[in-house]
Amino acid sequence: MEYESSALLPKRELYFVFGALMLGMLLAALDSTIVSTALPTITGDLHGASHLAWVVVAYLLASTVSTPIWGKLGDLYGRKQFFQWAIILFLAGSVLCGVAHSMFQLILFRAVQGLGGGGLMVGAQAVIADIVPPRDRGRYAGMFGGVFGAATVLGPLLGGVIVEYWSWRWIFFVNLPFGILALFVTAAALPASRQRVAHVLDYAGTLVMTLSASALILFTSLGGSTFPWSSWKSIGLLVVGLVAGVIFVIIERRATEPILAPHLFANRVFSSASAIGFVVGFAMFGSMTFLPLFFQTVRHVSPTESGIRLLPLMVGLFGMSILVGSLVSKGRRYRPFPIMGTIVMTVGLALLGTVGVVTSSYTLSLYMLILGMGIGMVMQILVTAVQNAVNPSDIGAATAGTNFFRSIGGSFGTAIFGALYLNNLPHEIAKNFASIGVTKPAVDLSTITPATLKNLPPNQLHAVLNGIASSIQSIYHWAVPVGVIAVVLSLTLPEIKLRASLHPVADEVPMSNVDPLLESS
Repeated sequence: MEYESSALLPKRELYFVFGALMLGMLLAALDSTIVSTALPTITGDLHGASHLAWVVVAYLLASTVSTPIWGKLGDLYGRKQFFQWAIILFLAGSVLCGVAHSMFQLILFRAVQGLGGGGLMVGAQAVIADIVPPRDRGRYAGMFGGVFGAATVLGPLLGGVIVEYWSWRWIFFVNLPFGILALFVTAAALPASRQRVAHVLDYAGTLVMTLSASALILFTSLGGSTFPWSSWKSIGLLVVGLVAGVIFVIIERRATEPILAPHLFANRVFSSASAIGFVVGFAMFGSMTFLPLFFQTVRHVSPTESGIRLLPLMVGLFGMSILVGSLVSKGRRYRPFPIMGTIVMTVGLALLGTVGVVTSSYTLSLYMLILGMGIGMVMQILVTAVQNAVNPSDIGAATAGTNFFRSIGGSFGTAIFGALYLNNLPHEIAKNFASIGVTKPAVDLSTITPATLKNLPPNQLHAVLNGIASSIQSIYHWAVPVGVIAVVLSLTLPEIKLRASLHPVADEVPMSNVDPLLESS
């Protein structure tokens, strides 16, 4: 399968295609977080509070599991048609979610939407690799990274505004005009594959990989909340996920055209970038989960306002992602940026570990800006490095693999940090109550919400808020060693000269003993 080179694609058409790809990625990234602030309204309307977590898990599960499959199908049969099918599937899921009349229907249709979302995420990044050479790809990759980060932060804010002024159903209907626009633009401007070759699909690998990833994501998403970590359900999901993972590796070694080819892991850039992505995803998604909680409980702000207060994080992530992409496109070496980025990210995590009840909003905004800048220097540049280092026939699978490991890392980070928070919170609150001589709280503290906090006497409220702040601090203390691991892993990323054409694989530039942070481009 081959695509026309970017030299044969007029600039005007390239910009149209890029805009459509950006729209696709924006929609997919937004819908992973936009429902969070609408969940109380949705569950109240559909009478399904006991299944609340599944509205989020269904999308996360479907999008993560489908990512490697979409990537491989694009490699085999051409990315244009599968990107368009992903748009159609996503839009169909959006319409069905908007008209759902029960929690079961909504959860099922969220999974359909997630299947399309997985194709949009990997398809956008893989298509741009087909029409823009690596040397020029940095600026486009930077925009992708910025959009992904912005969507992660803006999703809850946009969801809160839509629920407050319209209906929760418009969270899904709002996707339609933008998705239809992206569909028409890609149909008109995106070049199609020039070859049709018979291929053998890896059905066994697809099935076992889906089973493994599904079990692990369900373990991290539902364990500790829907059922205890020590329950047979949690342990069973973990065992099934690990065993299926081992079987998947065995199958892939024997498959004619594997979903995630073993030879990719022999590529130092892919293996390093996947490890870095996993750890950065672990720290990023795991730690970002607690910022809205801090704002809504400790600072007493609404879900919508808590989204607004996350804007410094978005500005840092979006701005630095674009800046790094632009610098790489101008000839700067990419290897120093993940190193610097993981260092800055770790500093940001450490600073957030000092935030307490009395920390000023300006100081907290500065800390979030630093964290966002660090993440912005890392995430998308890894995709550019991987696409440059693999064969064109593997670009889809390699891009999907990088995103897949980041998503799995995020799932594990959210689950583990969440478990640490829930374990530490009762001890912190009990310690604070003991210091003021309170033995029986005025409300049930097992279900703390912003609403229940208003019913506490001032002295008990102060004790609870300090307990919540201290517990969140401990999460960032745990996140710092994870950031250090990311720094160490980033040092293993090889520097590969970005090629100026689409197809030849570049030669590796020997790693130097000189400090890469001090080297000129």
